[in-house]
Formats: sequence, C-alpha cells, structure tokens
Amino acid sequence: MSAAAARNPKRPRDENFPVASRVLSPEHRDAVLAFYAFARMADDIADAPDLGAAEKLARLDALEQALVAGDPAVPQAARLHAADRRHGAGLVQARDLLRAFRQDAVKARYNDWAELIAYCRVSANPVGRFLLALHREPASAKAPADALCTALQILNHLQDCGDDHERLGRIYIPLRWMMGAGSEHAFFEPGRTALRRSVLDAMLDRTDMLIDQACCLPEHLQNRRLRAQSIATLALARALSRRLRRGDPVLERVQVSRTDMGLAFLRGLGGTLRPPAGSDAAVTAAMVRRSGSSFRLGMQSLTHERRRAMHAVYAFCRAADDIADGGAPASEKRAFLQEWRRELDRLHRAPETPIGRELARASILFKLPVEECHALLDGMEMDCADRVRIASDHELSLYGRRVAGSVGALSIRIFGAPAAHDFALGLGRTLQLVNILRDVDEDAACERVYVPLARLAQLGLQDAPAATLVADPRFARVCEALAEEARAGFNAADAALARLDRAALKPAILMMENYRRVLDRLQARGWGMRQGRLRLSAADRLHLLTRAMRPA
Repeated sequence: MSAAAARNPKRPRDENFPVASRVLSPEHRDAVLAFYAFARMADDIADAPDLGAAEKLARLDALEQALVAGDPAVPQAARLHAADRRHGAGLVQARDLLRAFRQDAVKARYNDWAELIAYCRVSANPVGRFLLALHREPASAKAPADALCTALQILNHLQDCGDDHERLGRIYIPLRWMMGAGSEHAFFEPGRTALRRSVLDAMLDRTDMLIDQACCLPEHLQNRRLRAQSIATLALARALSRRLRRGDPVLERVQVSRTDMGLAFLRGLGGTLRPPAGSDAAVTAAMVRRSGSSFRLGMQSLTHERRRAMHAVYAFCRAADDIADGGAPASEKRAFLQEWRRELDRLHRAPETPIGRELARASILFKLPVEECHALLDGMEMDCADRVRIASDHELSLYGRRVAGSVGALSIRIFGAPAAHDFALGLGRTLQLVNILRDVDEDAACERVYVPLARLAQLGLQDAPAATLVADPRFARVCEALAEEARAGFNAADAALARLDRAALKPAILMMENYRRVLDRLQARGWGMRQGRLRLSAADRLHLLTRAMRPA
C-alpha cells in the first residue's frame, strides 16, 4: 500500500454504492467486508502513484499468493481465504479482480467501447458474482448482476474521469470517443464543455441501457436482504446517471446526495416486504415517460395490452434513435445497431434486454413483422454517418419508409387495424417530411441535410457545408415544396380514413393531428427566418388533449 493510501484509507461507507450495508445478515456482511478489504488493498497497490508498473505487478502477485495460501502475514488475504473456506465464495472472484488490477498497472487507455466492457468483466463483474455465490443465488441472476456491476463501474469511471486523468494519467473514456471532442487533450480542456457533453451523454446512454438490463435482478434473488440491497443500488445508479447528465465531472465532483441515498434505502426496504415483478414493462413505460413524445398521448387511449406493446415498439425506436443521434463514433454506432440486430434474431428464443423481451411478447400477441424492426435499423444506419446527405427523391422515400413507415407498419397491427397498412406507410412518409422540415437547423448543426441534393441542384445549389446550404434562400424554396407535399400527404390520409376503422386508428389520428399542427405553424412562420426548432404552444397541446378525450 502507498503512503498516501495508508494515511487516507478508503472505507466502505466512502463508496457511492452500498458495500456490506447493514441490510445484509451479519454472517454475510463479515464475508463481504473481508472481500472489500482485500480488493481495497489490491486497488491501492494498482493506483499507487509512487510505484512503477513492475513493482505493482510484483506486489499484486505476492498478494495473490498470500490469498491462495491464507498467509497470516497478510491479514486481508488470510481473512478472505477463511471466508472462502466457510462460504465457498471469494477466492475465485478475488483472483479475477487481480487480473483487472494488473491491467491497471500497465494499461492507461482504452480504444473503444468493447475494450472498456472487457475490462469491466474482470474489474467489476466479479464483485456481483461473489455476492451471488455467497448467498447461493440461482444462475439466472448472473446476467443482470453483471449488467449492474458494469454500469456501476462505468459510472465511477465517468465520475472520476478528471481525477483519474490528472492524478493517475489513466483514462477509461474510449480514445475513439474522445476524438469526437477533437483529441484527448481537448476533451479535458475546461472550456470544451459542449463537445465533452456529447461524449459523456453517449456513454451514459449505453450505461442506462445496462441499468435497464439489470432492473430484473431483484426478481431473480431469493435472499430478501440481498434483494433489498440490489434495489437500493439500482436506485443509486439511476440517480448518479441523472446527476452526471447535469454536471461536468471534469470541472466538479458529481455524486449522489443524501436524499438520493435515503430514497434508495426506502426502496430497498420495500423490496424486503414484497417481491418485485414486471420490471421489463416498467422499463419500456419509463422510456416513454422520459421521452415526452407527442405519441404518448395516443398510447393512453389504448387498452393495457396494446399500450404495453406500443411501449415496447417505442422503446426500441428510442434506443435505436439515441444510438444514431449520440456522440459515439460512427463505427461504434453501427456496432451498437448490430447488437440490436442480434437481439431481434433472439426474440423468439432468449432475448437479453427488457426491450427485447417486451418486443418478443408483443410480436407473439399481435403477429408483428420483425423485418420492420430490421428496416428501422437500416434507416438508423443511414443516420450514423458523420456527414449525412440524401441524394434523390428515391433515397428520401427509402429513408422515410425505413425510419417512419416501419413504425407505422408495426403500430397498426397493435392497434388492431392491419388493413390500414398502406395508410400507415403513407402517413409515415408524411410525418417524416414534417420532422425533416421542423429539424432543419438542428440537423444542420450535426452536418445532416435530408432535403434531396437533386432538388437543390435544380436551383443551382450544389452540396456544401450544411450551415451554408440551409442559409441559402434557394434552400427555403425547396422546403416550401416539401411542405406542400406533406400537406398533400395529410389530405390523402384523411381520404383513406373514410374507408378505415377510425376508432382503432385513434392513436394514429392523434399523432397525425399533432404533426398537422406543426406543419401549420411551420408554414405560417415561413422558411426564411426559422429561429430554431418550432414547438407547439400550450393552446395547441390543449387542443390535442381535448381531441384525445373525445371518441374517434
């Protein structure tokens, strides 16, 4: 142990998340404290600023030998060795942790997300595996426990990124992600808050997905005390993620508050009184609530099962869209979308995510065509490029069919109106045109232009930086033409509804009316002086709420 660590030893109560809390039984708590003390000693060696890599490795090797032998000369090792003899847990998991500490001694950078996750498998997941083995929990708890431990590790990496960089010269934010902020040096410049924010938020998006995957952990735990601790830990993970989205860990210490801890404790206590259930549906419903989507109003008019299925579809779309719009490198985004393709392939076998399990349920109940989910991912891959341009009207139609038509094709089956397939595709294209017109400036800031270059070329406007294109008066003329096409699309949808089941399609009608109002406001404002993204007024929202309360 370094001199600094000896002077300022870190204790279990100094951690963000519960370590050997008094919720655990005394027997289990003693074993956890032994595990913690050993891990703390190894961590202090790996982090010692006054030791070279070779000396760190030698000390970690000696520590492992002491653990295996139960050497009384190293009390932390002897204590954990004894705990393993009593409970059959601790030795294997601690040796896995030592692999991570050896890695910390020699490796200070991680190239991509996959490398970081591989590190977390040995630096964090063994802790959860130890607790499961200690409490004799079933194998079904391992996957959600791994997800939670990985999420906690990444949250700690983000929380400590400024201190790790300055004190240890160690960075756990993937190098390729920091390149989005210009360079490693630029990422840590105090004034680069906006660029750093996009990278941090992209990492938090991935971390929140891990927390979602861990939400079912309490349902798999048989020990009530461990279940309570897992519920409290999940709540604290959510709280720290929210705080990291609001704060900048390079400029300040971001941590959970006493209020966060108190609320987490109360949630955990509730978990000892009743077994939790239904976490998958709760995850997708929460994603809908957090989004503030205008589609949420339409979902409320559905029966419980149909609404639950729509939550699953929306959550899938939201997850894919967050990947495409996030601050990760393009190659990483495509890899994340490929993970979703693998999850879709597992739908009718063993999906691994809450969204996947809810999609599988909806697919069985409403005979959803899974190829539409793949089509949506095709569209999101188009958005993953660092620079997005749409070449022609054909490509615009293809893009709209993928990102919007697919959602419509899934939704009408959940609504119970499969005969409205053509209506759904047409309306999807129309709504996507309104999205494009509404988000012109926001997209341009990301170097995205969805107005077809062929149309701009007809007016003599050639491809250029997005900000240059959207500022040209000729660009506004093309927007006017697209707005008229969207208006015609709404008229065609009105005509189609005369032949369809309006009651079943009420959620789609509410969405259509919301977007029609947006188009009205866009056309009234004009295209020359856009002044940022248009948002509906309180009167507009009241009108839509009134419509939602009326029969179709």
